[in-house]
Amino acid sequence: MDEFEPNIIGFLCNWCSYAGADLAGTSRIQYPTNIKIIRVMCSGRIEPVFILESLKKGADGVLISGCHFGECHYKSGNYKANRRIKLLKKYLKEMGVDPNRVRFEFVSASEGHRFADVVREFVEELKKIGPISLQITP
Repeated sequence: MDEFEPNIIGFLCNWCSYAGADLAGTSRIQYPTNIKIIRVMCSGRIEPVFILESLKKGADGVLISGCHFGECHYKSGNYKANRRIKLLKKYLKEMGVDPNRVRFEFVSASEGHRFADVVREFVEELKKIGPISLQITP
């Protein structure tokens, strides 16, 4: 049997994390291609329902990445995202979904290597957890 390759949805803020991912690409820093990136203006824009829908539709993990604290272009978006993700992880656990399927990281525009490391680590963690199997009825 082939080794499980997780499917990851990445919500990256435009100003820092997306630029960090772009730097990783332009610098030819190798990282797994398991991630499908969605650029958003701010990590604070990510509603928990976006994450739940991603998992419901088959994503094995969701990465949310934003600016470091104090560097948000919208002042407090990353603080808002941090609070939401913490609450969502509690709900996921209550629903029987491993909360480690959702990861929130800070990556600045100059941290291409860090972005690649985060993706590599997340892929390895999801391989240990295994594929998602949700029993959700419409």
